Amino acid sequence: MKVTQEQLLVLCHIAQRAGQEVMAVYEAGGTTWQKEDNSPLTQADLRADQVIRQGLETHFPGVFILSEESRSTGSASDEIFFLVDPLDGTKEFLKRNDEFTVNIALVYRARPVAGVVYAPALGEMFYAARDLGAWKKDRQGERAIATTRQGAGASKLRVMGSRSHGGDKLTAWLAQLPCDHAFVGAGSSLKFCRIAEGAADIYPRFGPTSQWDTAAAQCVLELAGGAVTDLQGQTLLYGLDRPILNTEFLAVGDQALTHLVTG
Repeated sequence: MKVTQEQLLVLCHIAQRAGQEVMAVYEAGGTTWQKEDNSPLTQADLRADQVIRQGLETHFPGVFILSEESRSTGSASDEIFFLVDPLDGTKEFLKRNDEFTVNIALVYRARPVAGVVYAPALGEMFYAARDLGAWKKDRQGERAIATTRQGAGASKLRVMGSRSHGGDKLTAWLAQLPCDHAFVGAGSSLKFCRIAEGAADIYPRFGPTSQWDTAAAQCVLELAGGAVTDLQGQTLLYGLDRPILNTEFLAVGDQALTHLVTG
């Protein structure tokens, strides 16, 4: 499936409009609830979800939408569908550290073929589509992005990790690395994007994530030259019939690093 440049820009525009709703709540404050799984839900999640749904239904009629906060009522097709996280990093949003994103991905035959990650508080937009490459737009302008080729012989890895998740398993994984590393914490799907723009090398994830947390950023990273795989080295895939929760995974800028850490 080919996504046109015009369609990709439409997705960026939808994400930007959703980001405006997020920032309106961020700046004014708002009500927070607890979901059944005890994760937080804010007015920003709901307002952004409504904007994204309306935009996608207008410009991509008939394509099923699976969002963290809602889902289409029509018939679902696993062939092609949207994965949406209207506010990824709600905990970062509540901590007011600016590291939250709006995520929109178009999935075709289990792979994300277009993705937009927008960090409204930072003014950073990452977007990508198959055959169109990966791009970043910020206050300095618009430019193509690419990962750094560290290779399996890297002397020092720049490791991204979550500000809100981690634990003993991550500590143990870092301890067994055969090279030095520098650890940098970040929130939401920005971790993938930092690797995509060459600012980091690898992001190991041992805590739970959902399909909508990763699909858009995976698209950006893959089209910038990187990869996202499970711990056996298989590409992370998506589907309406697949479990919502992802397996543990590694996001890397250089695919040689996947073989390094999976053996």
